[in-house]
Amino acid sequence: MTLFCLTGTPGTGKSSVSAELRSRGWDVVDGKAFLREHGLLGDYDEERDTYEVDLDDFNDALDGFRDSEGTVILDSHLSHFMDSSGIVVLRCRPAVLAERLMARGYSEAKVRENVQAEILDEILVEATETDIPVGELDTTSATVAEIADAAEKIISGHASDYPPGSTDWSTEMEEWF
Repeated sequence: MTLFCLTGTPGTGKSSVSAELRSRGWDVVDGKAFLREHGLLGDYDEERDTYEVDLDDFNDALDGFRDSEGTVILDSHLSHFMDSSGIVVLRCRPAVLAERLMARGYSEAKVRENVQAEILDEILVEATETDIPVGELDTTSATVAEIADAAEKIISGHASDYPPGSTDWSTEMEEWF
């Protein structure tokens, strides 16, 4: 089995792109549901409004996918920490990201935390600290189908066509902080 990771700051479009990929016949695992179903959610951090996750336990629980035939796509903002064959990092302009998160009912503090993570390239930096091929996609104004097309190209071995670092939100830092 080949495991590919679809990751990005919450609100960048992982669930939408995953649904599109699933409709195209890909085997997609919802990371949040997987963690819940396998009892891997740790203590709840009220201050950050999130659950703690032991990344080693998460990675170990995915071994069953690695030992079978085919390709599986793991959709999770933590998936880039998993052993995989490739990583697709979704990005989004901070103002658009904030709108999406507010529409979900995120608190102001949670919106700011995620906007800051996006501006500082946190997930992209973490993903590129591995030897795993990484492709970066800006979802701000592209359609879900366009992003899914590009993700399929990355999965098929063309991550170098979507190089990490092609998206830079650093000039927007002053607007937020």
